[in-house]
Amino acid sequence: MKMFSKEVQIALVAVAGIVVMFFGLKFLKGMTLFSSADSYYAKFDNVAGLSVSSPIYSNGFRVGVVEDVIYNYEGANEIIAKLGLNNKMRLPNGTKAEISKDLMGNVELDLILGPNSVDLMEPGDTLFGHIQQSALAKASDMLPRIQQMLPKLDSILANVNLLLSDPALSSSIHNIDQITANLSSTTNELHNLSSNLKTQVPGMIEKADNVLENTNILTKNLSDLDIAMTMAKVNNTLQNVEQMTAKLNSNEGTIGLLMRDQELYRNAVSTMGHVDSLMIDLKQHPKRYVHFSIFGRKDR
Repeated sequence: MKMFSKEVQIALVAVAGIVVMFFGLKFLKGMTLFSSADSYYAKFDNVAGLSVSSPIYSNGFRVGVVEDVIYNYEGANEIIAKLGLNNKMRLPNGTKAEISKDLMGNVELDLILGPNSVDLMEPGDTLFGHIQQSALAKASDMLPRIQQMLPKLDSILANVNLLLSDPALSSSIHNIDQITANLSSTTNELHNLSSNLKTQVPGMIEKADNVLENTNILTKNLSDLDIAMTMAKVNNTLQNVEQMTAKLNSNEGTIGLLMRDQELYRNAVSTMGHVDSLMIDLKQHPKRYVHFSIFGRKDR
């Protein structure tokens, strides 16, 4: 005899399937199956697509799921979200629930923990909730500013096009090319000059050393001179010159008399004139003064 009839076996299989389906749905929603969770509540004006089984994060770590979302039809359009958090999670007073969306549109709930880690909230307390502004919302907020900037950008682009079409710009660029070429040529010349200096400087330094050595020798020779004795000789020579000049200026001596006595000077000039006339006559009539005769002198 069988313990269960066919109908009872079908009923047991159906119940087991319902239980497995229930726990499977909870598992797929991210809810814990056997571990207990503490429940908190968050109040929102707009849930922005938050739904049951949406993950809850704290500092980027998953700490629970949204267990239920309840719309308060009797209140001022408030929406209450039931949060199932790990029973090890402790929420400081002032903790906020923030709804955020990623670029793919997935909705999640982030817990912004309060500053006081000693004063804690109790399970069943209600958190203040708000929506984080998404990147698309921020971009839409920027659109009015971008629209205001568009005329200015258009004006700037027009001025840039006008500047680029100016022939003076191409001429300036051509001049810059020439300047660059000249600078390159000047750099090469400076390089060549530097190379020549490197080869000539040692010889110049050697010559400078020779000049300095000769200068040192001259300085040593000058230092070896007896300047006092030399100056004494110079002074003695100057005194002799001064004495001779004094004698010339006086009536003493032949030269002094010639320079001072006008009569003597005129006589000397006259004598020199007669001597000159005599010499001229001697040249013209030498026979008057010198006569040679083999047979003796004949009176003229």
